[in-house]
Amino acid sequence: MPNPLSNLPNPLSDFWDFLIGNTEDHNKLGSLKYFLVALFLALLLASIVIAIKNWRDDPAQRTPSNVATWFVRVAIGGMWFQGMLWKLPLPVSGALQYWTEQLGNRAAFAFHRRLVTEFYLPYLYILNPIIFLAELTFAVSLILGFGVRLVSALAIVFVLHLWLGMYRPGDPPEWPWSYVFLAIVMFMFALHAAGRSLGLDAWLRRHVTAVRAGTGFFGRLLKLAS
Repeated sequence: MPNPLSNLPNPLSDFWDFLIGNTEDHNKLGSLKYFLVALFLALLLASIVIAIKNWRDDPAQRTPSNVATWFVRVAIGGMWFQGMLWKLPLPVSGALQYWTEQLGNRAAFAFHRRLVTEFYLPYLYILNPIIFLAELTFAVSLILGFGVRLVSALAIVFVLHLWLGMYRPGDPPEWPWSYVFLAIVMFMFALHAAGRSLGLDAWLRRHVTAVRAGTGFFGRLLKLAS
């Protein structure tokens, strides 16, 4: 007799459905989901190639700490990528509009609630693409290990805004500490420059003289960002 529990979601089936684009968020996007699946797989493959290149070129990269940092960085990048999906379709996602309305009722401070109702919601058609691009940037940066220090610092501000915005109880319930934990993870990525662990930041600092020496506008910018 078949076990009815065998068809229930579990971490392995959820991960597989995400890889093949069979999640609810993917399926709402129609044929666009195939592009997003291909994009994520390309990012994941590029991250592996970059990690292998760093491993081969630099003995200092061959440590358990660097491997662990790479894995966690890519995993959190995948989380940002998955969270980005329900910001589609543009210019206004129904899901984002619903959660923005929640901010208007659940933000910790009255001025924040007024900001949501008087600015965010009326101009959501402008803000939605910006939020989508921000989360896509977080995902790409973490998965590839590119500009991780700067991007993680920006992500901390982004997450703390959500922490304060979803602070008060509501339906569906949110646990404010979940945002605090994510902000802490992003803080650790920034503090320890996680892109230098088998990431593109490490490769650039080793192979691009301007980045290594911090010369020129882009060299200084990339050195600061990494």
